[in-house]
Amino acid sequence: MAENRLIGDYPVIGIRPTIDARRGKLGVREGLEEQTMSMAKAAAELFENNLFYSNGEPVRVVIADSTIGRVAEAAAAAEKFKKSGVDITLTVTPCWCYGSETMDMEAATIKGVWGFNGTERPGAVYLASVLAAHAQKGLPAFGIYGKDVQDADTLAIPEDVREKLLRFGRAAVAVATMRGKSYLQIGSICMGIAGSSIDTDFFEEYLGMRVESVDEVEVIRRIELEIYDKEEYERALAWTKEKCVRGFDKNPVILEKSFEETELDWAFSVKMMCIIKDLMNGNKKLPAGFEEEMLGHNAIAAGFQGQRQWTDYYPNCDFPESMLNSNFDWNGTREPYILATENDTLNGASMLFGKLLTNRPQIFADVRTYWSPEAVLKATGYRLEGKAAESKGFIHLINSGAACIDACGEVKDADGNAVMKRFWEMTEEDAERCLKATEWCAADRGYFLGGGFSSRFLTKSEMPVTMTRVNLVKGVGPVMQIAEGYTIRLPDEVADKIWKRTDYTWPCTWFAPNLTGEGVFKSAYDVMNNWGANHGAITYGHVGADVITMCSMLRIPVAAHNVPEEKLFRPDCWYAFGMDKEGADYRACAAYGPLYR
Repeated sequence: MAENRLIGDYPVIGIRPTIDARRGKLGVREGLEEQTMSMAKAAAELFENNLFYSNGEPVRVVIADSTIGRVAEAAAAAEKFKKSGVDITLTVTPCWCYGSETMDMEAATIKGVWGFNGTERPGAVYLASVLAAHAQKGLPAFGIYGKDVQDADTLAIPEDVREKLLRFGRAAVAVATMRGKSYLQIGSICMGIAGSSIDTDFFEEYLGMRVESVDEVEVIRRIELEIYDKEEYERALAWTKEKCVRGFDKNPVILEKSFEETELDWAFSVKMMCIIKDLMNGNKKLPAGFEEEMLGHNAIAAGFQGQRQWTDYYPNCDFPESMLNSNFDWNGTREPYILATENDTLNGASMLFGKLLTNRPQIFADVRTYWSPEAVLKATGYRLEGKAAESKGFIHLINSGAACIDACGEVKDADGNAVMKRFWEMTEEDAERCLKATEWCAADRGYFLGGGFSSRFLTKSEMPVTMTRVNLVKGVGPVMQIAEGYTIRLPDEVADKIWKRTDYTWPCTWFAPNLTGEGVFKSAYDVMNNWGANHGAITYGHVGADVITMCSMLRIPVAAHNVPEEKLFRPDCWYAFGMDKEGADYRACAAYGPLYR
């Protein structure tokens, strides 16, 4: 759908149809060939029709040239997959096969096995046997087995199997997409925020990514020496002036900038956005003589330090952050970028997870304030209703900067529900709704002495969302937190009173997490009180189960989540680490260690 702006092919899924090798007079293998290959084709069709790369293209799937009954055929499939760039394998079978002879022995692939639940041949017996072999050899694999017995000639994939296949595929494609790409930090540590102190071991050993660093002065050099695409800049500035609504200036008169000064700030902000794109992924249209700068850093995600040294003197980076994280700009709809404000690298990684799993733009926000029902009533006279009441309050998500403006909730699906779409589903009308719902206020010069702008919108619609955050804990390593819930709408006068108690020029979202009645999820207060950092990454949809599956592939244990137990899907061998699922997750991740160490 869109050009891959990164260097390196997207990951490919390889399907391995394994079969009982016995031939002879009874023709055991011959009688299973059609059923086995039909399973492979059904799985491939499911993946191709439902999974997409981040640029909108359907995921590519290859099937072994023949069924796999003995080791020579397994080797032939491995050779084909190697030449095809396969990073992920799914073994499928309706019958008994020779386990260690037919299994995927490639150490680097992400592995799943689907055993058909039928009575004619023991597909479940092979599944159990080969998963035991995977565990014994230290090659974790995801086991997929339907609840209901099927007829041997059925072609339909049961719903429970379909759900697990797609969860496995989504998570595996996300994991493999990150491999070999870069996180680019522009600047470094911001205001003592721990997440902005980049941990290269985490990115290299857990995500398989490079870490690239550029000083913020490089942005100034490129502005002053005009190392950017001037044609794109002129077009971008004209679009910005036409489409981006100017908001109010909250600063005291003595700190207000003149119209001429704000015009210069707009030009500066647009140049920053163009340059950050070029730093991330290069640009062949840069002026001659700057061939090195044309290359970029092959960055799948980035962060910008900003505060304080930059923002004390130059306009802030809120416009580039907000618009790069959104689904569109002056070039029309396009794949959203990941750009973390304050160079919070761990929130940037969490945003990247969300984007790759959903292909949707991400919200970066402070997990700012818990509002109890009692506090809301006292401050506004309003008694909470609906999901806010069910969550025993809500959390105010707000931060100057990197929330995508798609989060305004003004885009609707075919049924009229608020949605944050995938970029290839966006229309010009959708983009216009987001732009009209957003105004760009003068930056609060108490925070940003150098000026600039802040996006300002209120999420006025109820949408399902998932908030995540990776944290680093000494002695443990990375851990993930997940909170599924909903954005909520408050009456306008109530929202206005609460919003004005913090920064009224920043994008504002109210979040009501789903409660389970246990542990961290007894109330919205408990969620906030146990959140591991000051920031959260928020993505559209309830995708906590996908995040958990992805984290198990990366060997990142999940510290807290509110995902129903029946949706948990981790490698089969996690069972061997104890009956308490979350404790077993920690022990398994520690035993296997980082994916790329």
